[in-house]
Amino acid sequence: MEYDDHPVILFDGVCNLCNHVVQFVIKHDPKKQFRFASLQSEFGQNVMKKFGLPIDQLNSFILLDNNKIYTRSTAALRITKKLNKGWSLLYGFIIVPPFIRNAVYDYIARNRYKWYGKKEECWIPTPELQKLFLG
Repeated sequence: MEYDDHPVILFDGVCNLCNHVVQFVIKHDPKKQFRFASLQSEFGQNVMKKFGLPIDQLNSFILLDNNKIYTRSTAALRITKKLNKGWSLLYGFIIVPPFIRNAVYDYIARNRYKWYGKKEECWIPTPELQKLFLG
């Protein structure tokens, strides 16, 4: 699948919170701008290698947009910028210094399995959503 014209969200495929976030983005992205891939997928691993990110650390939400990588809170806020129903207003938090935003992000990331649980395998999208996912 071609993704060059679409931002790609890389997420931890076994994380319940991450899977819910992906489903939330799909729901609030009526233009179907985003594509998705788990960090564990071949595509995800290749992107992380290409941009020099550690392939064994799956605790970041990554946005690949226009051949640039955004991670952690910056990725999350850049994603909200493209969502509907007022969610784009959250992008205003980009003015908060990254060390503060990322401290909150890191706290949630460290506790996500404890708070939201973990799947034994990656979430499988419905056949109609499958076209939005990269292997």
